[in-house]
Amino acid sequence: MGEISGSVTYEEVAAASRRLQGVASRTPVMTSRALDDQLGAEVFLKCESLQRTGTFKFRGAYHAISRLSPAERRRGVLTYSSGNHAQAIALASRLLGAAATIVMPRDAPAAKRRATEGYGARIVPYDRATEKREEIARRLQAETDPVLIPPFDHPDVIAGQGTAAKELLEDTGPLDLLLVPCGGGGLLSGCALAMRRLSPGGRVVGVEPELADDATRSFRTGTLQTVFNPRTIADGARTASLGALTFPLVRQHVDDMVTVSDEDLVRTMRFLWERMKLVVEPTGALGLAAAYRGKLAAAGKRVGVILSGANVDLLAALELFRGLPAE
Repeated sequence: MGEISGSVTYEEVAAASRRLQGVASRTPVMTSRALDDQLGAEVFLKCESLQRTGTFKFRGAYHAISRLSPAERRRGVLTYSSGNHAQAIALASRLLGAAATIVMPRDAPAAKRRATEGYGARIVPYDRATEKREEIARRLQAETDPVLIPPFDHPDVIAGQGTAAKELLEDTGPLDLLLVPCGGGGLLSGCALAMRRLSPGGRVVGVEPELADDATRSFRTGTLQTVFNPRTIADGARTASLGALTFPLVRQHVDDMVTVSDEDLVRTMRFLWERMKLVVEPTGALGLAAAYRGKLAAAGKRVGVILSGANVDLLAALELFRGLPAE
């Protein structure tokens, strides 16, 4: 079960939901009258920022490791991540009795590294400017044969991530629009599958940083596009490209892709922090930023948004807020 094969269906998302019951938090769906008034819409925020480990990533990580055989778990688990998937794999591995090794960039946010170590994982640091994490992972696999569970391009990970949208739609009923952050496309793919089944009349839009727009270009051209170490503050969306599984899923089930600037992300974060008392990291604010900053038409619609994560260095966030130009 640790090998990657085939595509992913909604039935696998539903099965993942059953497996995650009582383990992953059923995160709240929050609303804001101020936000609704500003956008002229009815907005529902799925707060995966309040998930275990602070992001939706726990869903996919736990689901994938839980489906490994006892023999596979004894081999240990390996992944590469800038921080959120790392924390999720570390905690899920601890809960399921597997050793975890994480290939993590040296410039990953300190808060994410500390949390990953706190969950008991072994970290193998690398320089993202000169080294490729996939090559390091292959080298580690050759040494001790751990099971690789990549951050997004794995059917069990995608199915697990899709449970966030499944829960949202169960709580809200049909939506006109679902806005989902996009890095490697695992969350977006899984959520799109849930939307297609539970709210087939609605549109799914993936949201990326302007400085890391590979998925948007891939979506529009039909050809896989890449970025290299983009300098966006949304560190969870610095992925080089969509994957072999996520690219066709995004092309098939997502209606559109849009991008937002780093300034858009900071302004959206400030609204969430100040008005809704929700600590959300830059990547986690991607979906809402598309509507809040007017990158698409939301007026008159029922809009679902995945707030994907909250793992932000607080001092770094304050510096971002201080750097905002006057409105």
